[in-house]
Amino acid sequence: MRYFVHIGYNGLQYNGWQKQATVMNVQGVIEKSLSQIFKTTIAINGCGRTDAQVHASQFFFHMDLEESWDFDLIFRLNKLLPLNIAVYDVIPMEGLPHARFDAVQRSYDYFLHTYKDPFLNGLSSYYLLDGLNWDEMKAAVALLPLYKDYRAFCTHPDKYEHTLCYVRSASLMVDDKREKLRFQISSNRFLGKMIRIIMGQLLKIGKGILSVDEFESHLISKKTPELITPAHPQGLYLSKVTYPYLDLPPRTDFSAILQKASDTNWKKA
Repeated sequence: MRYFVHIGYNGLQYNGWQKQATVMNVQGVIEKSLSQIFKTTIAINGCGRTDAQVHASQFFFHMDLEESWDFDLIFRLNKLLPLNIAVYDVIPMEGLPHARFDAVQRSYDYFLHTYKDPFLNGLSSYYLLDGLNWDEMKAAVALLPLYKDYRAFCTHPDKYEHTLCYVRSASLMVDDKREKLRFQISSNRFLGKMIRIIMGQLLKIGKGILSVDEFESHLISKKTPELITPAHPQGLYLSKVTYPYLDLPPRTDFSAILQKASDTNWKKA
């Protein structure tokens, strides 16, 4: 029987989702816990591959189990897993759906703050900046759904069969004090470090180093900028994963400081 498991994790202490032999990773920690519970080797397949120190407020993986169980699996997993990984739902699925290949849309949030705040450390990216040109940054963000080829905003485009990404929405918001930024983007797929590269380019626009026309020229020409400066990973969250047969609401309380308590304060830049 195939099961989809709905989880969230704080990625600060991990070298990304994907299992690697020599470094701490989310997939390996979960597989170890599942194998301990069921006393047999359990392999899982995730819906994506988040980078080192990147978070996921909504993430799915699938696993195949031959036998049912007569205990509270969610309770046992949450008790066994470290505090930075949480299991929300275990969902039996018909057939053999795939957590990664069947996803039709993924959404990400990028949070940034421009003042030193110890309570945001590791949850949002800290940039000591003042006087960002929000209007220019907003104009650049508005261009994103108009283009489909994101070859220019990828670290290793040649490793992909193609670099087409159908960005369905993108927005930039700031809080009332104009000290916190929230960038949201949704697409059918994303390329390596694509969101962090875009965020890095937006910061250059905000600081007046890069113009909106120059930003758009890379989308038009598909040529990688001479200098790529990806934004810090700590502010990036995979926040929503959608399937044709499964569309669960995210756990919006994943960070009360950043999202839930601030939803009434966020305004379009």
